[in-house]
Amino acid sequence: MFPLLLVLLLALILFGAGFAIKILWWVAVAVLVIWLVGFAVRSTNSGGGRGRWYRW
Repeated sequence: MFPLLLVLLLALILFGAGFAIKILWWVAVAVLVIWLVGFAVRSTNSGGGRGRWYRW
């Protein structure tokens, strides 16, 4: 009985990790798109100032 529960628990953990990794990929793609749009806006609007669209 214990090995069966262990296998089911491992399958549940791996399924959860796979779902979390897929969500993280979508978050990374969204951040990349936002960064690219900001970079394009900065390059077209770099008349005055420091020319940065973000503040570090």
